[in-house]
Formats: sequence, C-alpha cells, structure tokens
Amino acid sequence: MKSLQELAEIRDKMKGKVALREGHNDIRIVVGMATCGIAAGARPVLSTLVEEVEKQGLGSRAIVSQTGCIGICRLEPIVEVFEAGKEKVTYVKMTPEKAKQVVKEHIKGGTPVYEYTIGEK
Repeated sequence: MKSLQELAEIRDKMKGKVALREGHNDIRIVVGMATCGIAAGARPVLSTLVEEVEKQGLGSRAIVSQTGCIGICRLEPIVEVFEAGKEKVTYVKMTPEKAKQVVKEHIKGGTPVYEYTIGEK
C-alpha cells in the first residue's frame, strides 16, 4: 500500500496531465479514441502527446483531448490540430514517434509535418 505522501505526489502529477486535456488554449490537439482508433494504437499516441506537450513546456498554449470516431477508420490513429485563425491539420496513421515530431515541429515550431497529413497519404 502506498503512503499518503506517495498518493499526494501521484495526484499532483496527474492533475498536470488532466489540465492538459481541459481549457481553451490557442492550440487544441484532438486524438480519435473510438474503438477503431484504440485498436490501431491511439492510446499510446494520446499519452505521448500529453507527455511531450508537458515536457516541451507548451501546456499554456496547447491542450490535448480526445474524441470519438473521426470517420476515416482505415487511417487511424488520427490526430487533428486546431489552431486559432488557421485551417485544421489532420494527421493520419500516427505513432508515438510521429507524435513527438508533430509536437516538436508543429506545436512548438509552427510548421506542420505535412508528410503525416491526410493530404499526403
């Protein structure tokens, strides 16, 4: 059994991750988490996005959330990036490695990784 201090540390750590999934920031990263997305590997992609946004210090600019079916199951896992004043970018066939690159180049750097987008597949 964990001590009260250990439980408090876990709670505090998870609060930060939950905060990344709530709010109204400039950038919203949405992962398709319907059955098809989960079966294709969306859960590790979602976890990686949350961890990378936190690690890169982007929590004040970007939130990571999940949604149900996006409608193009054969291209799962799907990640959509919504930025204020810009056109939505849809990433397909995502992996945790691709998610790290998207956070680094698109979310932090401002340049979409077009080779992973729906238009390139």
